[in-house]
Amino acid sequence: MTRLRLAAVLAAAALALLPTTAQAAEYPDPQPITGQQIIHDPTVIGLKSGGYVAYSTGGIIGARLSKDRVQWDDAGNAFAAPPSWWYEYNSTGDPWAPDISYRDGRYWLYYAVSSWGTNHSAIGVATSPSGLPGTWTDHGKAFTSGTSDAWNAIDPAVTRADGRLWMAFGSYWTGIRMVELDPRTGKAVEGATVHHLATRPDEPYAVEGPYVVKHGRYYYLFASYDACCAGVNSTYKIRVGRSTSVTGSYVDSSGTPMLDGGGDLVLAGHGRFVGTGGESVFRDEGQDWLAYHYYDADDNGTPKLGLNRLSWHKNGWPGVG
Repeated sequence: MTRLRLAAVLAAAALALLPTTAQAAEYPDPQPITGQQIIHDPTVIGLKSGGYVAYSTGGIIGARLSKDRVQWDDAGNAFAAPPSWWYEYNSTGDPWAPDISYRDGRYWLYYAVSSWGTNHSAIGVATSPSGLPGTWTDHGKAFTSGTSDAWNAIDPAVTRADGRLWMAFGSYWTGIRMVELDPRTGKAVEGATVHHLATRPDEPYAVEGPYVVKHGRYYYLFASYDACCAGVNSTYKIRVGRSTSVTGSYVDSSGTPMLDGGGDLVLAGHGRFVGTGGESVFRDEGQDWLAYHYYDADDNGTPKLGLNRLSWHKNGWPGVG
């Protein structure tokens, strides 16, 4: 989630192309879940100790726990209190859009701290031996952006490629970017090139929330297009492109580069499930799953957790099923 200017939200909503009735009928509903369903920008992982944890925007990085991926229980926050440096970026110490991963015997949590309508932003990093809320040690800023930069350091998503560690990030401010991380510290390599992965041809460049997945010989870049955070008026949808290199260039199935606004539609709003986006991907027992939020039209637009199996078609492109 990005703190969008109201004008940008309205502009994106006005320009959004809604799916046709035929398209909407093809989208499967999310897996039924119970318990605490309210969530925004979910990142999910299966824990080595058993069960699952989901972190999300809300609170000091809101936490949910599940034993079976169906019943989800509120588990408080990742942190007991905001680290002091968060207040450099907003007055409330409010983080969002976390990303959880596991490597080198530890869980790694990345998250964004910023304020409404600005790219004075930072991505922080923390580690934990268990991945559970209350066990995280914060290590400060992994990457930052300022008003002189053409990108926005929010919405992190970490992936490994060819023995190196990379972080996709970005929202508006010319879209999705990627930077290499030092695997020891988890922070951006000093002086690293900031690669450009995806954008829209015209302002407000409404593409954000990246997530990169390796499947076969390709890297797949998932991203959220159009307007989030407006309840039942949200027009978020998930699109994807692919590349043989983690740093791009990414193209859709028609060959249109994501730097030119391309991207195959993976999931859009349908029925009560409005504004599907803020996505991440996790693997569970050999199966890829797409986690995202939607705004429940039957519950005043409350954001809720969506989970769908992510299938891979014979032509190599993903779909929900």
